[in-house]
Order: sequence, then C-alpha cells, then structure tokens
Amino acid sequence: MSETVTLANGAVMPMLGLGTWQATDEEELEGALNAALDAGYRFIDTAYLYANEKTVGKVVKAWLDEGKVTREELFISTKLPMMGMREEDVSHFLGMSLENLQLDYVDLYLVHVPFGMLREAMQTTDDIKAGGVGTMALDMETDHLAIWKALEAEVEAGRARAIGVSNFNESQVQRILDNCTIPPANHQVEMHLYLQQKDLVAFCKDKGITVTAYSPFGSPGSNKWLTTSKGEELPDLFSLPEVVEIADRYEKTPAQVLLRHFVQQGILAVPKSTNAARIQKNIQIFDFELTEEEVEVLSGLDRGEEGRIFTMKLIGGVEDHPEYPWKT
Repeated sequence: MSETVTLANGAVMPMLGLGTWQATDEEELEGALNAALDAGYRFIDTAYLYANEKTVGKVVKAWLDEGKVTREELFISTKLPMMGMREEDVSHFLGMSLENLQLDYVDLYLVHVPFGMLREAMQTTDDIKAGGVGTMALDMETDHLAIWKALEAEVEAGRARAIGVSNFNESQVQRILDNCTIPPANHQVEMHLYLQQKDLVAFCKDKGITVTAYSPFGSPGSNKWLTTSKGEELPDLFSLPEVVEIADRYEKTPAQVLLRHFVQQGILAVPKSTNAARIQKNIQIFDFELTEEEVEVLSGLDRGEEGRIFTMKLIGGVEDHPEYPWKT
C-alpha cells in the first residue's frame, strides 16, 4: 500500500508522522527528531500548545541547511491554540508558530480544539510549561465560521498549504463544510483500539477529509494524571492477547500491529516516542499486511466513547462551553 495520501489541495502527506506532544525536554526531543528523520520520517506534528515548536524548528532548519532534505520533502503540521480562537487572532498565532518553526509556511494548520479560551489569560509558551491551561477562562463566543474564514485567508496568503481541524465532532465539521470555500483537508482525533471512532472516520472519508490518529497506543505515558472517561487506568494495549498473538505471527512489535491496523484502513497516525529504537520500529509497518480476519478482531476491541481518554475535562467548566464536542 502507499505510504502517503494526497490531500484535497494536491499535497502529498505521509501516512505516518512523529508526534511530539509531551516532548518538552529540548535535548531529548532533538534526539528524537534526528532519529526520526534518519529513519525516513518526513511528517512532523507539533502544536503551539506543545511548547516545543522552537526545538522542532531548530532541528528542521539544521537538516535543511545541511542539504539532508528539501523543504518540499517535509510535511510539517502545527495547530491554532485554544486561546487563539477568534478571527482576529488566527494570523497572530500562526505567525508565532512560523517564527518558532523558522518556516515561511506550514503544510497543515489545524484548529487544535473546537472551543476557545480567553487570549489574555495565557499567551506564551512559558505560561503553557507552567501549567496554565487548566486555569484559563473559557471564551464562550467561539465562532468556527469566522475562524475558518481567517484560516482560508492564510491559505490564500501562502502561510498554510492546507487547513483542518482536531477534536471536532461530526456536526461541527459539517457546519464548516456547509459554509466554507476551502474544505478541511484533515481531521486529527484521538484514536486507538479502545476508541476507533468508526462513524466519524466514515463521515470524513465520505467528505474527502483525511483522518489522523493521535495517541494510537492509548497514551500509556499519561497514566500518572489521566484516566479513561469511566475513571479507569489507561489501558496497556501492547499486552492485549489479540495484539500480542498477531505481533508474534508476523514477528512484529505490538506497536507496529496497532499502527498497521489504522494505516491499512487509510487512517494516518502520529505516534509519539523519544526512543530512537522505537521510532525506527514504528515506521517499519509497510512490509506486512493484516488479514481481513485480523482487522476484524482488532476492530472488535473498540469500546466507543467509554474508551475516550482526552475528554479535556481538566479544563474547569469546559463541558458548559457551547462548542464542547462530546456532550452526553
């Protein structure tokens, strides 16, 4: 199968990228980025809220300056933060991201979450590192259509090659589709064996929107401070008997099986790792194919909304926001 997909704008996007969420140690992230680029990764996913765009930019610039890659070979995505969710703020925050990344444009600019928070409460990445997100005041006047208009202007200006969303629900995406000039090219959502988002994936595919899975391993590194929506410990998907059995059959790692399961269905993935050996292993998923029966077994492990980890409820009062995407 192909290792890339073609977006609506004609851009080629690698199926597998390096996720960088929670990678804030500069030296560790530099090592991970260099290991990934050495291993053949050309898609790097970051965000203003990750507070690591400067490190990504530093490594990318070094590779470009040394002639190891061309800008056209790379696919860099970043995200509009929740405190930039007003039409007049989009240009400001994209500009800050471009400055951090030392780039003239990003290949994909995503709206990080569908709800907004007041910009005055927190603007700098230093504030983010200090843990300010959970104390910010919600901006109840989030207007997706106004924001999207500003994003379309950034495409016209050449500062974003493609635009998309993250953590939106189906009706929120449809509202944009019904009113846009440039449709979303990509939707990045939490997706792993216990939350496979099958209806949302089918909807996006029907609309010509590619889907990227974040936390495809179930975010095992977040166990100290996160639980599932049911209050349970985060699952160890690597140890599931069904996953281990398939991994042994192909002489692959459980992580490779989890990634292959999604990529084989046309879903992109951005696994995060700072371990060079695991980074290299994670991209070696295009030399084997799961059977229909194996895909069916893994698909059967889906728990639906009960498997959701990232409910955003650490942000006080977020469920009362009119654009909170997972209302029950």
